[in-house]
Amino acid sequence: MPVHLERPADHPHVALVTLDRPDKANALDPAMLRELAGAWRAIAADPTLRCAVLTGAGERAFCAGMDMKATIAASQRLARGERLDPESFEGLRSVSTALLVGFDLGVPLVCAVNGAARAAGFDVMLASEIRFAVPEATFALEEVALGLYPTGNATVLLPRQIGWVHAHELLLTARPIGAERAAEIGLVNRIVPREALLASALDAADAIARNAPLAVRATRAGVRELLALPLDEGWRRQEELGRPLRATEDAREAQRAFVEKRKPVFRGA
Repeated sequence: MPVHLERPADHPHVALVTLDRPDKANALDPAMLRELAGAWRAIAADPTLRCAVLTGAGERAFCAGMDMKATIAASQRLARGERLDPESFEGLRSVSTALLVGFDLGVPLVCAVNGAARAAGFDVMLASEIRFAVPEATFALEEVALGLYPTGNATVLLPRQIGWVHAHELLLTARPIGAERAAEIGLVNRIVPREALLASALDAADAIARNAPLAVRATRAGVRELLALPLDEGWRRQEELGRPLRATEDAREAQRAFVEKRKPVFRGA
């Protein structure tokens, strides 16, 4: 299976998704798109999960984008009105969900970027909240060099996440940047040694999962919603989001734990 969905025993409430097609630079063919979309749907539907981690297999690539020989060719045939085999058609139908374009995972996503993140690989990374990268990682959006519009997350999310000029340099030049530059412009949180990459991502996921899950979900949703609101509406809306949490059992548990000098046990209620 080119996509693995795991529940690591040592990391409660965390899902680990691995793109496992290293011989093809973890490029997304129709089968992989279907499986990745299915993994995201499973995570979103599981109320016991509080965070997810995404990484790639091997040392060459996190995800090199769409498979040029399979997915791009099928997409071009479909655009010409040609009939596709059912598997390829279903793969193309799964693209948006696989790349988390317009699909809300519901929980935070941490990316462990183990190599090149290009095109669609860059797109799915942009849907994450926290990112770690190895020193050898590279990042590129190459659609304009192929005569294409970057229809994933790039033109929607990238200018909201990094500076205007940095976003346009990536979008319009199609030139890759290295991990050091990515960290410098705020595209990734931190560069870590390869041997510590997955552990760093899982550590961040565990830190998130230890917090009150209702509060984490509401905060994540609030950031996304409030980003586009005027200030006065943002202040009003954040109070609407925050008020119900003050009456939750988790909030009371946090107060009890503080008084009793112990760690709280959150149940998402």
